[in-house]
Amino acid sequence: MENFGILKEILLTEKSNALLSDKRQYVFVVDQKTNKGQIARAVEKTFNVKVVRVNVVNCCGRPKRVRSKSSHRYTLVGKKKKAIVVLKDGYKIDVA
Repeated sequence: MENFGILKEILLTEKSNALLSDKRQYVFVVDQKTNKGQIARAVEKTFNVKVVRVNVVNCCGRPKRVRSKSSHRYTLVGKKKKAIVVLKDGYKIDVA
């Protein structure tokens, strides 16, 4: 998988901004099928930094009812995978 297909966006919330300023941790929304090694390589190649550690969080979506003529079904909406990436000392990603 290519680097631009793995990293979808940088997540900027109050909690991720606190992690960014205190501990050099950046939060990315990534593709569902990727693993920690692929995420680390994609961040290193895209931003020219050194990655120390990657933590992954799978966020469950909420059920949404989908109606059709024959039946009522539920699908998950808002399902995503987040990666918390810790950088080596001296490296920084410009998010502005």
